[in-house]
Amino acid sequence: MRVSPLEGHRLWAPTYDQGLNPIVALEGRLLSDLLYPIEGKRFIDVACGTGRWMTHLGQHGASVFGADASAEMLLQAHRKRVPRGRLVQADARRLPFRDGAADVTLCSFAAAYFSSLKAAVGEMARITASGGRVVLSDLHPSGIAAGWTRSFRINGSVYEMDHFNPSLEEFRAAGRDANLHLHIQLDGSFGDPERLIFRAAGKAQIFPHLERIPAVWIGIWNKP
Repeated sequence: MRVSPLEGHRLWAPTYDQGLNPIVALEGRLLSDLLYPIEGKRFIDVACGTGRWMTHLGQHGASVFGADASAEMLLQAHRKRVPRGRLVQADARRLPFRDGAADVTLCSFAAAYFSSLKAAVGEMARITASGGRVVLSDLHPSGIAAGWTRSFRINGSVYEMDHFNPSLEEFRAAGRDANLHLHIQLDGSFGDPERLIFRAAGKAQIFPHLERIPAVWIGIWNKP
């Protein structure tokens, strides 16, 4: 069943954090080191969802704020004891933060749902301080080309969310249009840690094929 991103995340929110997701695990494994140093830094998590990265960053000494368009996702983040006043419901194209409010602006697995990637990245650049970083991660276009979907399952029903699937060049162009300088870009593929997740799910037989396909793309830009 096809649903809008907002409806999809409304339905998915209560079970989003249940079980192990190899894509999420891979992104977490790759991106954790790239976000350092964390302690004492100001982070804004755009499309923060259930607060997965907010929780991690806060535990490592960062000052973190999050924004998401989904009230249901934000409710789950509240239940993780994210500090009061740190979450706001907002569109990524119109963020309610002042210019230069963040040392690092993060957007994880959400860019393909934005109707205007250029506008959203422009906003992320605006709220990032000079000398700061804008960090984006998303499902790799190679995975989409291989037939992977942005979908989830509830009570036996499969829901696929509408999306735009920007190319890597569109990601890079959005950064250039926002006057950001691309510092790191990373094509991440599944490795041994994710192999265990596939095995636990009874899908070990497909892992040798999937590990050859880039699964996650990460881009990190510096703001002059």
